[in-house]
Amino acid sequence: MSNDSWFNSFPEMERSDLRAIRKTLDGAYRDFSREYGDLIESIFDPLLSFLIWFEKLLLSTPWMIVLAVCTGLVYAASRSWKLAVGCFVSLILIGYFGMWEDTMRTLSIITVCTLLSIVLGIPIGIAMARSNKVQSIVTPMLDVMQTMPAFVYLIPVVMLLGIGKIPGLIAVVIYAIPPVIRLTNLGIRLVDKEVLEAATAFGASAKQRLFGVQLPLAMPTIMAGINQTIMMALSMVVIASMIGVKGLGQPVLKSITNQYFTLGLLNGFAIVALAILFDRASQAYAKRTQAHLGDLKHD
Repeated sequence: MSNDSWFNSFPEMERSDLRAIRKTLDGAYRDFSREYGDLIESIFDPLLSFLIWFEKLLLSTPWMIVLAVCTGLVYAASRSWKLAVGCFVSLILIGYFGMWEDTMRTLSIITVCTLLSIVLGIPIGIAMARSNKVQSIVTPMLDVMQTMPAFVYLIPVVMLLGIGKIPGLIAVVIYAIPPVIRLTNLGIRLVDKEVLEAATAFGASAKQRLFGVQLPLAMPTIMAGINQTIMMALSMVVIASMIGVKGLGQPVLKSITNQYFTLGLLNGFAIVALAILFDRASQAYAKRTQAHLGDLKHD
């Protein structure tokens, strides 16, 4: 019997049952959205207020100050004049081509998404490292989050919260948070057991071992996870623009729908410039942290 005939041998009633189940689930989620959507949205009001405040801060601050602060932060993280000069030149070119405001909006939401991912992701990673049971529960969820097409995240979020900054932020965090969780878990599990035994022998408590030994030694791996989270958040910018998130993604989306090649190319290059700056600065900071820990071990 061929596959088609095998499938067609299913009773029509069973297929209609499947359609009924789908309709029931869709209706249940729609009812849930109508009933609790406003309540859930109110929970995110403080986060929305902070995001709006941070965006206004970047937009209202004179560009020279923003330029100096960004260049200074890149140098402080990387200790590389070449990278600092690259940051300075990139931001100057972004302003020259009229993309400053969109870049600041993108920078604000990426910064907030990254901070939120770190605040949520590192404790989850610590819990996974301390409990195999927690790891067995969280790992399949991370697998789904990383393999699910990004557009799929938008469906339940938009149904629940509508269109705006918060739905976009939630979609970006869901897409970008798995690396920091996985690599926090991995980094803590890779800490040498002999070092932990020595800390225990000196009378260190579980909390002291975590904050004094495990997290510092796992920091290079955690920084790699934060780096990947930033990259994934930036890659989600264009998709998030479909649900009202302003920034560099909206001109790219506009260029796709209206076939404006130059507009899409320039804004795409701006996203790439931000990605390279974040990537190089965070990698350099991680290497410096690793080298510092290596020096402490030798001492």
